[in-house]
Amino acid sequence: MSHGKHFTLYSHTGGPNPWKVVFLLKELGLDYEPVYLDFQKGEHKAPGYLKVNPNGRVPALIDHKNNDFTIWESGAILLYLVDKYDTEKKYTSTNETEKYQVIQWLFFQVSGQGPYFGQAAWFQVFHPEKIPSAIERYQNEVKRVLGVLESVLSKQEWLAAGKFTIADLAFVPWNNGISFLLGPDFNFEKEFPFTYKWHQKVLEVPGVKAGLAEKDRLAAAK
Repeated sequence: MSHGKHFTLYSHTGGPNPWKVVFLLKELGLDYEPVYLDFQKGEHKAPGYLKVNPNGRVPALIDHKNNDFTIWESGAILLYLVDKYDTEKKYTSTNETEKYQVIQWLFFQVSGQGPYFGQAAWFQVFHPEKIPSAIERYQNEVKRVLGVLESVLSKQEWLAAGKFTIADLAFVPWNNGISFLLGPDFNFEKEFPFTYKWHQKVLEVPGVKAGLAEKDRLAAAK
């Protein structure tokens, strides 16, 4: 099969994780064809998609210029893209120590921020009954994760390698939902000023900005 685009990206219009991949693809100037799965129709659990990603989640990426190599899990996709297509290592580092510091923060995002923020959203919105203790637990975890970021960003401008990397980029989609997760009384800028300042800088990165604009257009078209 002939593909006009370099990649096919299985995504979701609202879900946060695929947009990390979009940000990096746009930064690297790589073209892709998005396929937005309809979770209400169970498209992410359909047999055809489970052949792409047996976990039945998004994102998943197919690289048509690398023998249709398929990779899923957002953190793994980001690492694949920088290893194969970021030839100057602009979004990671050529220095081994710095490279692993970038990976360290990326792992913290995918294992720490994503799951806890996701559970906070689940118990506030999607769970069939309101469980105040669960909501409180995960809201506290959101604040704990922000506290970890604050402890480091109060001393340095970026998370690793002294520059913007995939580590910084990966935190954007979930951090964009903080006011929703923690409610109208939470003041991000006041409570975590260094993390807030860093987040605002990452939002201005061209690929991030373009990706979020695309996400907004999709939301407006619904």
